[in-house]
Amino acid sequence: MARETSNLKNKSVSYDSSDEEEDLVDFGLALEKLSLVPRKKLLVLSLGGLLCHRVFRHDKSKIPRYRDPDTSYGSFLVYKRPHCEEFMKFCFERFEVGIWSSAREWHLNNTLDCIMRGMKSKLAVAWDQDKCTDSGFKTLEKKDKPIFLKELKKLGSLGFEHSSKVLLIDDKPYKTLLNPPHTAIFLNEYNVDQVNDTALGPNSELQLYLDGLAGAENVPSYVKEHPFGQPAITPEHSDWEYYSRIIRRLKEE
Repeated sequence: MARETSNLKNKSVSYDSSDEEEDLVDFGLALEKLSLVPRKKLLVLSLGGLLCHRVFRHDKSKIPRYRDPDTSYGSFLVYKRPHCEEFMKFCFERFEVGIWSSAREWHLNNTLDCIMRGMKSKLAVAWDQDKCTDSGFKTLEKKDKPIFLKELKKLGSLGFEHSSKVLLIDDKPYKTLLNPPHTAIFLNEYNVDQVNDTALGPNSELQLYLDGLAGAENVPSYVKEHPFGQPAITPEHSDWEYYSRIIRRLKEE
């Protein structure tokens, strides 16, 4: 047995150049096949208002008595939207998924640790307020709240140079003011008091909508043909005069 092992170690191996060329051809064909597999579309989700609700712990009137928070950090309590985890699994099966929040980095990280437990590493991107564009304007609802915009063109760094493969999902239509039309949909904002909320649930309108999008040729055509949720801000919007000022200001810069 020892002699056999020694013979195997000392045995020289010769290579036929034709075999090597065939291997290179096979490898090239394998790469070509991989390149033909279409890349999944990118789904970019908001955080607060879409996947969860955050409450200031000292604002006692807004803290529900019937439910404990899913996590807490600093001065905040965080409540996951019903069916959040199942919804994220659903999305990961069909899309590349990113999170883009207009909150600060430490808010984003602490919240993701809760709602994305076991799935955080799957995210294509996790962006916070630093990746948003500060419009210099305030929201109409809260005069002290800045309007941050999410510009699709910034996702080019991820290899998504064209908006035809990206869908933003948010609860604030003004955040997409600078983007091409039909590249986002807007759900109603989630509040922890909505105990029977099923927006993210199995077989919900949203899941059926995204199922259709996953197989669609491109995002804008699908969104245009299948209106969903809150309307985007267009010249027909009741507050267009205000929002158009934001667009003009930023395009001048």
